[in-house]
Amino acid sequence: MQAAPARPTTVRATAIPSFTTALRAVESLLMSGGQRTARRNAWNSVLEDRRRAKDRIETERALRQSVAGRP
Repeated sequence: MQAAPARPTTVRATAIPSFTTALRAVESLLMSGGQRTARRNAWNSVLEDRRRAKDRIETERALRQSVAGRP
């Protein structure tokens, strides 16, 4: 009797999703499309407000320096 030929071992590599990808997948399951869009729009508004605040602070500093430099 002959032994059955050994089957080659198959190794499957599965990519582990990033945290962001996993979070978006959970978000898509829990929320409808409109809620996702609203949340992204709100976050973009927060980022834009932060950018404007940073620009305002930099402008105030530049104005103070220009006024302080005058005789």
